[in-house]
Amino acid sequence: MSFTPTTSDPSAPSLREVRRVRTHHLARAKAQGERFTMLTSYDYMTAEVFDAAGIDTLLIGDSASGTVLGNSSSLPITVEELLPMCRAVSAAAKRAFVVVDLPFGSYEESPQQAVRTAVRFMKEGGAHGVKIEADTTTASHLAAVVRAGIPVIGHVGFTPQSEHAMGGYRIQGRGESSQRVLDDALALERAGAFCILMEMVPAETARAVDEALTVPTIGIGAGKDTTGQVLVWQDALGLNGGKVARFVKQYADLRGIMTEAVGHYIDDVREARFPAEEHTY
Repeated sequence: MSFTPTTSDPSAPSLREVRRVRTHHLARAKAQGERFTMLTSYDYMTAEVFDAAGIDTLLIGDSASGTVLGNSSSLPITVEELLPMCRAVSAAAKRAFVVVDLPFGSYEESPQQAVRTAVRFMKEGGAHGVKIEADTTTASHLAAVVRAGIPVIGHVGFTPQSEHAMGGYRIQGRGESSQRVLDDALALERAGAFCILMEMVPAETARAVDEALTVPTIGIGAGKDTTGQVLVWQDALGLNGGKVARFVKQYADLRGIMTEAVGHYIDDVREARFPAEEHTY
């Protein structure tokens, strides 16, 4: 099984009019010059809010290793830890396409291991597809998952699971190394990926990759010419209290709002203003 590109159809509804997002809708978005959106989500309530707001795709990312579990990188999180998050997000999503990361150590050993892990996320987690960090040397792992009937997003450029091999969080695809990013993306497209995510690559490189591919692309720190954009929701909505990457735009200050609200709650309890009569049986 492989991904079949979609041609432009002027009579087809726009992506925002689609009631349930599927892979062919994302392909059509690229063909028709539309942009699509992705946010991470790790629980039922945030997924429900993002889905109702109109997000096209939800990602249960291995970024949960840090944002949810407090680890310093994405490497420690396991399949068993991601599965309940995946179930919760999948249960909440009525429109969005739900994708989950295959975490470090769950697919690198062999194509067979990659399939086993991906199947678990589809069967036990309710995911609609998976995301795999891969390159020309591991495209066969991605291809095996696709052959199993599972939609796959290939992740190229900076791949957080390889941060130590890459020498830390460093921009990929500058200068002559841009060809490597392109080669990886093309290999994953040939392997059957229905979409390619590029992370922390120069805008010029991302543009060249997007133009070379038939399948849609998603960017995070990859400029504005990709078909879609993704951000970690705690970064985008200002819950993260630490330093955020240059590519992040914060659309709210949830940390400030929550801190202020909790302060009001503390004051009300200490001053015996809560619970008031209207909160009492």
